[in-house]
Amino acid sequence: MSAPDDPAAPPTRGPEDPAALKIAALGALRRADPARARALLEQAARLTPQDGGLQFQLARAYEASGDPEGALSADLAAVRLEPAHALARLHLAMGLERKGEPRQALAHFTRALKDAQLSGHWLDAANTPAALQPLVEHAVEVVRRGRREYLEQLLEPLVARYGRTALGRVQAAIRIYLGEQQASHPDPRQRPTFFYIPGLPASAYFDRRLFAWLPDYEALYAPIRAELEPLLGTSATRERVFHTGELEAANLRGGAVAPSWDGYYFYRHGDRRAENCAACPATARALDALPLIRVRQHGPEVLFSVFTAGTHLLPHRGVTNARAVSHLPLIVPADCALRVGGEVHAWREGRVVVFDDTYEHEAWNRSDRVRVVLIADIWNPHLSEAERAAVTDCIAALGDLRGLEEAH
Repeated sequence: MSAPDDPAAPPTRGPEDPAALKIAALGALRRADPARARALLEQAARLTPQDGGLQFQLARAYEASGDPEGALSADLAAVRLEPAHALARLHLAMGLERKGEPRQALAHFTRALKDAQLSGHWLDAANTPAALQPLVEHAVEVVRRGRREYLEQLLEPLVARYGRTALGRVQAAIRIYLGEQQASHPDPRQRPTFFYIPGLPASAYFDRRLFAWLPDYEALYAPIRAELEPLLGTSATRERVFHTGELEAANLRGGAVAPSWDGYYFYRHGDRRAENCAACPATARALDALPLIRVRQHGPEVLFSVFTAGTHLLPHRGVTNARAVSHLPLIVPADCALRVGGEVHAWREGRVVVFDDTYEHEAWNRSDRVRVVLIADIWNPHLSEAERAAVTDCIAALGDLRGLEEAH
């Protein structure tokens, strides 16, 4: 029998003790005996199959014993059991890359970096262990290169159709998104949170003369309001704009009554609410005539936006300056307003205002009555047809990549 102080032996707590088996396996790895470590860890894994950390250790034993498939399988088990185990996910990505599965590897490299950085690790060389730095640097390069290649391939048909010059601003936006180019904002108040297109004229509010359709849209104020009014007496068709109480608490303030921001949606995350459109045919026809920004699973957002009395939507920013936000005010009591980039705008019923929501903005209803505006996401009027097509494809593709990362 091995001596009690032999690090390869678990007998002081018995061969069925997972902790002892792991200690013994570590000793075997230190003595360059990966086969013994593997056997001990396999035994421990049978005893505790839900231990993600143990699966990670087993993967390293498989790796040391020259079994890449076994390592890949154990790393996959580790991240299934512990999705935020960034180191196991990093090794899994390396294994998938070696196996010739670049798209899957890209998703796991991206998720590993995100999870580690959210917990304050791998932000730079100073807080990345020296032994890990080559792996982390490789992951960063794979993510940058993989996303670039993915987006370049996506844009090839549009480059062939419109020419590279026509897509120059969108390609610069991609470089900014990937961290290859510094964003330069002509107006320092503008800060998109996701996708910034440089070279577009910047202003908190858009000049009404940019929108030839405005007079026709405003002329429909009365029939649109007539369709809204019966809806105010019921909450059956309304949805919370913020889907959790935590988000509402973080973004809304109220007076004597709890604040509330609800929406009667015609489009949400790009999905058309057919039943709501059918119930408000004049409104639906008016919206169909607008240059709505249509990006799969992202836009537009179109809704009767309902602020109850006393509701204040706190300052926040939008995701991209490819979009403009239009408000058609329908019911506006006194003391209701919008502030964009520090500039206050008081809504007037029936008169549209269009603004850039990548400027910090907020809105309030300080009256004792409900306030309703019809919100519609439209294209920034300074974008060309080619740029709209490119933005549509790029944002949808980046959403697909994010979905792939989250699925893992």
